[in-house]
Amino acid sequence: MCECNKLYSALRIGIQLLVILILCMALPACSQKDTPTDKIHIVVSILPLAEFTEKIGGNKVDVSVMIPPGASPHSYEPRPEQFTRLSKAQLYVKVGTPIEFELVWLEKILSTNKDISVCNGSRGIELITTNPDHGPGENRNATNIDPHVWLSPKNAKVIVENICSALITMDPDNQLFYQRNRKQYLSELEGLDQDITAVLQKKKARKFMTYHPAWGYFAKTYNLDQIPVEFEGKHPTAKRLQKLIKQAREENIRIILASPQFNTKSAEVIAREIQGQVILIDPLEKEYIANLKKVASILDQAME
Repeated sequence: MCECNKLYSALRIGIQLLVILILCMALPACSQKDTPTDKIHIVVSILPLAEFTEKIGGNKVDVSVMIPPGASPHSYEPRPEQFTRLSKAQLYVKVGTPIEFELVWLEKILSTNKDISVCNGSRGIELITTNPDHGPGENRNATNIDPHVWLSPKNAKVIVENICSALITMDPDNQLFYQRNRKQYLSELEGLDQDITAVLQKKKARKFMTYHPAWGYFAKTYNLDQIPVEFEGKHPTAKRLQKLIKQAREENIRIILASPQFNTKSAEVIAREIQGQVILIDPLEKEYIANLKKVASILDQAME
């Protein structure tokens, strides 16, 4: 009988310890799940927009990016879990230009959350064409408008202003916080603009070659001439390649910029013929200021 009592007592203690252990494991999860958050849940199309949004929103925003690092906005398809996050988001920041991802997916993205607000990052920016035969405002349509507005620091400042206005509309109680962050980041972008201007303004050579025509707004801002290898979204023909090789030799071009999201084979063909090199620069890099300084440095050396 004594042995039975001991066995019963040990079993009871074991059960109590097991219950305590289960509760200890469950409480943190419950606490984390039930803890409210005051952060604004925001989804953006591309990484540079995430950089801008986080600079303005600070610790008051939670930002998710639709197009992950290394993916191309010209072909990326969202994953199912991204639509799940979208259903809970309060704000979507779009590029607002005819970038393929938004043309194909934005309507479906917004249909997953009827209550989501939308910030058009490009509002107030003058759009340019990718076709050099088209002047500003001439025969523009979704196929020849350059969507890469963020690659000019001057345009980046407009985008930041648009994002700040959207955040203040959603969260007016923190207006001063957003305005203070905006002022600080605009100052950094102004410094970037001045640095790039100082590096490039005295260059006699004004032309550079790039595989994908992503740098049109950058070129316009700093009075440069972008020569794209890709033409109207297509790989160059053999005839066009020969023309580009001849032009590169005449212009003393030795560096071809290329995006890691694209096949660089055509650019490498030209580089071999002119005894130059292909340099990868990601137009979707999140570290915006550092990335554009790198571009300016490369062009500084290329235009010697």
